[in-house]
Amino acid sequence: MHIVPRAPLPLWFAVLVAAGAGPVLDAGFPDKDWWPLTFVGIAMVLLAQRGRRAGSAFLVGWVAGESFYLVHVAWTALYLGPVPWVALSTLEALFWGVGGILITLAYRWVPRAFPTVLGRVGLLPVIVGGLWVLREFVTGTWPYGGFSWGRVAESQSTSPLAPLVAWLGISGLSFVMVWLVALLLELPRVVDVRAVSRALLAGAAVALVFAIPAWPATTQGSTRIAAVQGNGPAGYFDNAPPGAVFDSQVAETLRIPRSQVTGSNAVDMVVWPEGSALPDPTRDPDNAAILDALSRKFGAPFVVGTITARDDRLYNTSLQWEAGKGAVDYYDKKHPVPFGEYVPDRAFWRPFAPALIDLIGRDYTPGTRDNVFDVGGVRAGISICFDIVDDQLLTDMMRGGAQVILAQTNNADFGETDENQQQLAIARLRAIEAGRSLVNISTVGSSQIIGPDGSTIASTPPFKPGHMVADVPLGTTTTPATLLSRGIEFLVAGLGLFGLLAAFVGRRSGSDYGAPNMQRPLSPRG
Repeated sequence: MHIVPRAPLPLWFAVLVAAGAGPVLDAGFPDKDWWPLTFVGIAMVLLAQRGRRAGSAFLVGWVAGESFYLVHVAWTALYLGPVPWVALSTLEALFWGVGGILITLAYRWVPRAFPTVLGRVGLLPVIVGGLWVLREFVTGTWPYGGFSWGRVAESQSTSPLAPLVAWLGISGLSFVMVWLVALLLELPRVVDVRAVSRALLAGAAVALVFAIPAWPATTQGSTRIAAVQGNGPAGYFDNAPPGAVFDSQVAETLRIPRSQVTGSNAVDMVVWPEGSALPDPTRDPDNAAILDALSRKFGAPFVVGTITARDDRLYNTSLQWEAGKGAVDYYDKKHPVPFGEYVPDRAFWRPFAPALIDLIGRDYTPGTRDNVFDVGGVRAGISICFDIVDDQLLTDMMRGGAQVILAQTNNADFGETDENQQQLAIARLRAIEAGRSLVNISTVGSSQIIGPDGSTIASTPPFKPGHMVADVPLGTTTTPATLLSRGIEFLVAGLGLFGLLAAFVGRRSGSDYGAPNMQRPLSPRG
């Protein structure tokens, strides 16, 4: 009869551990930012998955995912109530359940197919880490473009591991984190290796991961940027009169002291957030005249967010505006948020929650234009809100020669929740990953100018009108992460999947590693 490794935890306790893993994982992210807890959460998930059958493996993975996302994206319920919050959390948790099955199968098959120490200590953690990234990849791309929020690497923006994203990207850092935890969990089980050797290997692995130096983020020259957070009524449910956000942006822009933006301190560009110039100045002559006057006053182009309509389609757009010329370039958001900025398959989904679906009265169309502006000779990559989580868009910027990144966003609909801090953390990792300074400018916060090494150059308090003016270094480096781009993600995810398939093929020829610690499939332990 076929036997499987004995689960280290009975099913009832594994479910409890999985349920506890979610809040522990979340505590590693902003706003708590207790980044070491992310490793603890990963360990709890892997321990709970080990030795399960398919059904219980799915259950444990689903519980871990559900408990994580219910905490991590609780901000989705602030104005819309529990339905979208629970629906999104449950959808993501289903992927965790399927991913849990794959990880459980790896723990079952790999030691049988590769029963040597090298197989158990060298190969198994690599496959487990690759399968974790595979699940993150799928959830970040499907359905409807996916939801790349909550990848474990995104918890490390202020940790000593943050510089690794310049080498490996966000997916590569996720892989390293899970690989390290899986290795440390596996070493105590390899009883045929001396305890001293296992301790030395564990210490060497930790030292290796934390000792990798930062990629040299070279820069050449700088550009002086003013970024304005108007703190206007930009929320969907603010019921503000037309132009209220625009007026707040204008008022705060005019508060910038002349000494900071004239003479030797003249700015090269002024950046406003997503949706800050409404009504659309390309159609509204009054707003166009105001932007012209501001651009003349500051002697610099403005980069502003608005909503544009072309060919009976709506776009979430960033405009490069110059006095007397109007919009000389524009970028349409390529990754509008499904069920936030548009409703895919509206006729199908509306019967399930008509009141909620009808709240989204307009559907934004994904853009197709390149996401780099030439602003007075400076190549500026443009990111609008959740664009920042899309790995491919960062690659596109770098291929377009971006020297600095302008990340325009509107966080007003999430209030004083963790969302804006989570997004800022992702933006910080993007700056490090690309080796580029990044201007994260929000309608309400959190707004910061971040250096290519992840340091904060300037900031303004959230939920208050404010502005930032700074000389921003222009990046010139090509990091390994941007050079290899999605190839790193495909490589590690492919290693996980290929390794699992190889273990499946070879499992019958391998010996029953750890035979005394085996159980029959009908064991009540799950």
